[in-house]
Amino acid sequence: MKKIIVLASVSFASGILFVNIYNSLVNAVAVESDIPNSVIATREYFKTVNPGDFFKIFSPLTQLLALVSLILFWKRSSSIRLLLGIAFACYFAADIFTFIYFHPRNDIMFASEKLADTETLKRLASEWSSMNWVRSLIVLIGIVFSFLAIDKIYTQKQRQQLQD
Repeated sequence: MKKIIVLASVSFASGILFVNIYNSLVNAVAVESDIPNSVIATREYFKTVNPGDFFKIFSPLTQLLALVSLILFWKRSSSIRLLLGIAFACYFAADIFTFIYFHPRNDIMFASEKLADTETLKRLASEWSSMNWVRSLIVLIGIVFSFLAIDKIYTQKQRQQLQD
């Protein structure tokens, strides 16, 4: 059961990463394509559903699974604990970054009653697009550390089996 949880953790984190990349390659490009018209169109589209609806469910779930993995493997070894701790910290940091950096920009571009001027929208869209790659990198680093921990979990298990 412990291995299923750690594997689910990295699977969910990978899903977060790929949705983030999709947002960079598709949504951000569409928003930047014809400002202010593209922002107006996105506002209309986001009235029904937006990427935040996905992240509100799967980001906390990813963090929870990463934290539970850390707790479950806490006593296995200090190296596994460190790797899982770094992975959890990366997933948590990406969400903090989202709340501090991305939410205010999303609110100005897509949720505020009054549409900001074109230059402001262009600047915000450009900043959002650039920094989403940074956020994706943070999640990728977490995934790498999760996989390193999984590798250690399995190699330690094999060593134990060979010794028995």
